[in-house]
Parts: sequence; C-alpha cells; structure tokens
Amino acid sequence: MPNGAGCLLDVLAAHDVEVVFGLPGVHNLAVWEALREHPGIRMIGVRHEQTAVYAADGYARATGRLGVAIVTTGPGAANTLGATGEAWASGSPVLVVATDIPFTLRRPGVHRGVLHETRDQRALFGPVTKASFDVPSAPELGAYVDQAVRQALRSPHGPVYLGVPTDFLSAEVPRHLPEEAEPLPPVPDLADAEELIARSVRPVIWAGGGAARSGAGAAVGDLAAKLRAPVLTTYGARGLCDSPFVVRGPVHTPPAGRLWDEADLVIAIGTDFDGMMTQNWLQPRPSALLAVNVDRDDATKNYPADVVVEGDAASVTAALAAAVTEKKAVFDVEAVNADVRAFAEADSPEAVRFLDALAGTDATIVADMCIPGYWVGGFHHVTRERGLAYPVGWGTLGFGFPAAIGAAVANRTIAVVGDGGFLFACGDLATLRQENLPVTIVLVDDGGYGMLRYDQRIAGHAHTGVDLTRPDFAKLAESFGVPAVTLKGFDGLREALADTTGPAMIVVEANLDPPITTSPRWYRKSSA
Repeated sequence: MPNGAGCLLDVLAAHDVEVVFGLPGVHNLAVWEALREHPGIRMIGVRHEQTAVYAADGYARATGRLGVAIVTTGPGAANTLGATGEAWASGSPVLVVATDIPFTLRRPGVHRGVLHETRDQRALFGPVTKASFDVPSAPELGAYVDQAVRQALRSPHGPVYLGVPTDFLSAEVPRHLPEEAEPLPPVPDLADAEELIARSVRPVIWAGGGAARSGAGAAVGDLAAKLRAPVLTTYGARGLCDSPFVVRGPVHTPPAGRLWDEADLVIAIGTDFDGMMTQNWLQPRPSALLAVNVDRDDATKNYPADVVVEGDAASVTAALAAAVTEKKAVFDVEAVNADVRAFAEADSPEAVRFLDALAGTDATIVADMCIPGYWVGGFHHVTRERGLAYPVGWGTLGFGFPAAIGAAVANRTIAVVGDGGFLFACGDLATLRQENLPVTIVLVDDGGYGMLRYDQRIAGHAHTGVDLTRPDFAKLAESFGVPAVTLKGFDGLREALADTTGPAMIVVEANLDPPITTSPRWYRKSSA
C-alpha cells in the first residue's frame, strides 16, 4: 500500500502529468522523497512559490495540459496567490497542491500556533480559484486528487486548490484508480444559429481564449473560409489558426475596429468580451450576436446575444462550419492587415523594428505586463496555436519570466520582459540554469516602470516612484551562469536571438511608448 505522497503522484501520473513545479518545505518533504523514486514525473524546483504557479500556468498555456504546482504550508501557500489569480482570470487549468498543518494537531475553530498554521488556509484561495478542496482523511486522498484534477480540466478551465495535511503524506493510503475521462456533451441543436448566419451578409468571427483552450483552431478556420469572414482574435487566442482570414492586429486599431462596427453579425466563439479587449465595452453591441460558449451566463454577461449555443467550442464550431452555406467575401482582410501594419509603423517605427526581430520564430513567446509586452500581445503575428502567453487576465506584473520557465518544458521560449517586472522573480535565473531550460530572456531596459512613467507624463505629473535603480542585468545573468549580451536599441536583436539555444539573456536598452491597446490610448472614447 503506498503512502499519501506516492498516491498523490500516482493519480497525477494517471492523468498524464509529466512535470510538476514546486519548492520544498518542512511539511511537504515526503512528496520530494516520493518524486525521487517516481519514474514518470519530473520535478522542477523553483526559488519562490509564486514562480511555481506561474510556471505551471505557462506550461498549461503552452501545452493545453494540466499545470501542477506543489508548495508548502502557510506562507508558502499564500505566496502563490498572485499567480493563482492570473491563472483564474485567464482560464488556465492549474492545480495548486499545498500542504497544511498536521491533521492531528488541528482543532476546529482554534488557532493553536502550530508552525505555518492559518485559521483557514483554503479560504485564502476562494476568490482566485475555480474550486478548492481540503482532503478530510488520509484514505480519501487519492479520490480528492482525482476530483481536483478533473475540476481543473473540465470546461470552463481554471485553477483548483487542494489542501493536504502533512501527516496524510506519510500515512498508508489505498490506491486510487481514476475513471475514464468524461466525454464531451453532444452538440446541441443549431437551427437558430444557422438561420442567423444565413441572414447575415457581413459576418465577422470573434474568437477568444475558450476557443483556444478547446482546440477549435481548425474549426474556426473552416468556418471563416466558408463564410469569407474576418477572424478577430483576443489575446488568449493569438495563433489560433493559420488562415488568410485572421486579422493580424488588435481590434483596438481603427482598421480592425471598423470590422466590428460594419459587421451585421458577430459570431463569438469562446469569449466573454472582457474590458481589455472591448475598450471597457465602448465597442457598440453588434446588430446581431451569435455566441458559442460552454457557459451561457459567461457568454452574455457583457453583451446580450441573439442566439447562444451552449457547448464545446471546437465541436460546435466544426458542426457550424459543416452546416452553413458558403458566402461571398465582403471584407478585404489582406487590405485590413496592410492598414494595421501601416498604422503600427506610423505609430512607432522602433516598436515595429522590435516586432520584426521576433517575426517568424517558432519559439513560444511569453510576454509580461510591460510596454514591449503590450506591443507583442497586440501586434506580433503568432504563427501557431498556443504560441503566445500573455497575462491579460489579471494583468500581473512579473508573470513573463517565471511563466516562460513552464512553457520552456514543451518548447523553446522567448520571455519578453521589462526591467521592473523581471526583478520580481530574478532569483529563478538559478532554476533556468539548473534545469538548463531553453529560455531566451529579452529584457527591454527603459530605466523603470515605463507604462506608469507614461501615465504620469500624459497627466502632466512629475515622475514619482517609476525611475528605478537596477543592476547590470547582463552581469546578473552571468553570475548565475546564464550567457548575456547587451544591445543599444533593437538593431541586432534578430541576430542575437538566432545565436541562442539554451538559457540566455538579451538586454536591450531602449524606450518605447505604449501601443494603442493600452487604456490611455484607446481610440474609442466615452461620451459621459
């Protein structure tokens, strides 16, 4: 009979988990001992619990699989909350396993002062998870792990917290064999949706993160080809499909925004129309809206829909593509893409040089909440599904580098970060080197918090708190054994990227103004 730690790993392995991210603590050392002998799961040890969850999130976004973080009790668990909130807001399937104080020492309703004890550790996670569980007894540990994994992977995806009393990890527990995966629900009746599409002349497709998480890329491409409809993608759906109908730029630009304005039908697939994508809902409701979503309430919470098809985005979209009649093209997507490119070139030639240096890469790009990250999130042409991870859900500064650690388990990764946000997790340069992960850090150093400096500038305020003392980033990286170069501006960036394979840092000393995707520059203005 295995102990609890072994059971935990066996259930994860039965769900095809191959890697976990974590940090050891006195209460979870039994898991590290079990990992030493477990044949199927790799542990990547990080230097901060927040990194563990960011890395699990980056892995989940890059692969579509479950990301797992294993951390210790009390402050270790609490350190994960910012990263867990980002996973929640972005719909990432992440499991946070945190130990808790020994069950035998706990008294309900009493804080006794046990090492790392909180009054209610699970309650910390309520606002930032899809679901949370405490394992109530050692024999039930396997069943609770199974339940937590299934909840994280069940659409709509999201992070799940699992609290395990530390003494359960060393207790003998029965083996737990997970049941087979739940089948997708059948495609519902599409008659109303087909009728709405048939009446349209100028349809536009709006594809969101739910479409990407369901693997709906091919189906979206087929539907777009059938309808000759432009495809607007949210940050979470960049690279969804390789189609000539995909608009290569954000709806925040006037050329792409006009598609929304002129459409007589918007087909929304796997999206909730969040404020960041709609300029806080200043985009007018389209004259007709068809929503495909696993959650009816989520589909209609921001714009009322004429028809909602509640179901899996991939299967529903595929069925629609097979059922609808071909239409003639009204919109010229190639011309729109040319106009978006011209808009960006006129707005910031330096930013376009930066984007051109990244063009054509097969690496996963993970962008932080920083000015160069905003340019990448809005304007970089992502050529493959899951090719971009961007923290638009919660907008957590410091996401980029630690999330890239997780993404790099699956594919070479470029982390686009600023000097301010990188310092949140710079200690994990040690993880990068120790695990020899193929991450190239492109650190754009503008001397501080560039976006906030811009906000102060346009408000006519003096710079306060935004100009930072920084290290010599190249020497910092090299002190961890990570090769680094420094560039003055973006000339030479493409060549520097081509020369990197394993861990590396490229420091680019440059200043960029934020793109039109950032709220101070939104072109739609409130009449209030």
